[in-house]
Amino acid sequence: MAKVCDFGKEIKKRLVDLDQSQEWLIAEVAKDTGKYFDSGYLHRILRGEIATPGIVASICKILELSDDRK
Repeated sequence: MAKVCDFGKEIKKRLVDLDQSQEWLIAEVAKDTGKYFDSGYLHRILRGEIATPGIVASICKILELSDDRK
């Protein structure tokens, strides 16, 4: 299994707290940003391979996480 970065762990923990799935998050981010976002894209964010600012900001907003990544 691929290693999950710290931000990925925050996302996963928050989804558990909210009793929501990754699929729900994918749909919410796509709706919020109007941009293409799928499970592969989320997986790369969870592993820390990419951190597209607009997508990260949307995830933080939806999950009510602090957006102090950079």
